[in-house]
Amino acid sequence: MKIETAPRFALHDLRALAARYSYRDETAAIEAGQRALIAGFYTREDLLAVCGWKSRRTRPLWSHPSNSDRVVREVTRVALSTEVEQLKIAALLALRGVNWPTASVLLHFGTSSRYPILDYRALWSMGNEKPPASYTFEYWWAYTEACRRLAAEAGVTMREFDRALWQYSKEHPGQ
Repeated sequence: MKIETAPRFALHDLRALAARYSYRDETAAIEAGQRALIAGFYTREDLLAVCGWKSRRTRPLWSHPSNSDRVVREVTRVALSTEVEQLKIAALLALRGVNWPTASVLLHFGTSSRYPILDYRALWSMGNEKPPASYTFEYWWAYTEACRRLAAEAGVTMREFDRALWQYSKEHPGQ
């Protein structure tokens, strides 16, 4: 599946869109990501905070006991330390209940925000009518590279870029 890599809005509107961003309070997710960035891994508690911010609906999956503190620490240590992009995302997908969008959130907050959040709203704002039936590394990587390029071009952080994508979709429902 081809991925569109140009936003539906002008880059000069990005900061204003990001400033209007309104979703759930992201403080706990940001703080959990900062602890992971410093430690080099997520704790189970921090994983639950970030996953809970992304999707409360799937809590029974990612809060499952099989995602013990030891498993979470080891899996996320690999994901946050490797330079191999395929391994970064694949490691996170090994956690129970962690799918591509959730893995992208863990990378987004647990790294220096070099990774966009894979979300249907953000994808739509980038010109993709609907998310693919299933994600692939190639799809995710093309999206990641496009977002990095556009954020750099606009002179904003990936967090600001992500907020703008989400907000644009929220302000243009049903289109």
